[in-house]
Amino acid sequence: MFLTPKDQIAIIKKGANKIVDEQDLFEKLERSYKEQRPLTIKLGLDPSAPDIHLGHAVVLRKIKQMQDLGHHAVIVIGDFTGRIGDPTGKAKGRTALNDDIVKKNAQTYCEQIFKVIDPNKTTVRFNSEWLAKLSFEEVIKLAATTSVARLLEREDFQKRYQQHIPIGIHEFFYPLMQAYDSVELEADIELGGTDQTFNILMGRTLQKHRGLEKQIAIFMPLLEGLDGIEKMSKSLGNYIGINEAPEIMFKKVMEVPDTLIIKYFELATDEHPLQVQAIQDRLQKGENPRDLKFLLAEIITALYHGSTAVEEAKAYFEAAFQKKEIPKNIPILLLEIDKERIVDIIPQLVAMGFIQSKSEFLRVIKQKGVSLNGEKMAMDDISQVLMNNDVLQIGKKRFLQFNK
Repeated sequence: MFLTPKDQIAIIKKGANKIVDEQDLFEKLERSYKEQRPLTIKLGLDPSAPDIHLGHAVVLRKIKQMQDLGHHAVIVIGDFTGRIGDPTGKAKGRTALNDDIVKKNAQTYCEQIFKVIDPNKTTVRFNSEWLAKLSFEEVIKLAATTSVARLLEREDFQKRYQQHIPIGIHEFFYPLMQAYDSVELEADIELGGTDQTFNILMGRTLQKHRGLEKQIAIFMPLLEGLDGIEKMSKSLGNYIGINEAPEIMFKKVMEVPDTLIIKYFELATDEHPLQVQAIQDRLQKGENPRDLKFLLAEIITALYHGSTAVEEAKAYFEAAFQKKEIPKNIPILLLEIDKERIVDIIPQLVAMGFIQSKSEFLRVIKQKGVSLNGEKMAMDDISQVLMNNDVLQIGKKRFLQFNK
């Protein structure tokens, strides 16, 4: 059942950085409401980095909100465009992905995105379905729809041109091919981060050139990570992964800087705009930010793990970080037969996201920040053989139990 266009647009606008064009969006929503016909929402995914964190999920959460309003999402896996690689923000050309990597990454993506969006209101397409079928003549016609000058308006291309860094002709085709996806799907709306502005607006241009109604472009802001400065990134270690264990997710949300509490409510949850405003009012009236972060942690953890997991995560957090106890139900790592020493299981700790790297682990040991069964470890202890039910603590907030 569709809400009125006025009610819908209030939800769609929540947290959005920019909408092009808002009046056209309202008119589309009005027609959709009168005809009880869902709008087609397009999201293109570059299958080069399949691990999704809350920063990636900002756009997915917006799609879920529109699905709840009755609309339909089409996720375009860029298996064909992935052979070029998105040049956005890159100081040099991207290495093309082979088909096996693209397919593997696409599968991983799909498994994760359906933790956020509704699979029953989603169609997944691969843009090789139509791009691989274009004749050379059709590609020439596609290229004729824009100019080199227009493409050089892109900041990344402009910088590379000015610095005499090579730009492959094939890279110019990336925004054109992404725009062609919008033509093929006759998309009503396309979403993306602000870093995708050029590519998404190119979709509007090409649709107009083909005599189609232009899609609405909705740009979502980039979400800062736990450092409160840089955008969320796994490489920077300031991320909250949607596949992380509930107790880790809960704990990380509690580390969100106070200045970003409202932004996280806006971008990382599905709370109604009026509810977000009420939370902002509470914060401005002097309520302890920690209490509101506790609510934020409950909401975000429940979105990805369910209400039962939230209760366990809360108990873990309270024991570990408020009562300073070893919490119950901590993560358990099953040891491989040939990897029983602490030094041998470091790659497993990295793989599960428990630590960032071996060097980080060794650094924390040197700083007396690692304990085994409550006893501080020294560098000489990394060759120690682990026993059943040994508890490793890294810093003040990370606990892990071992079983053979």
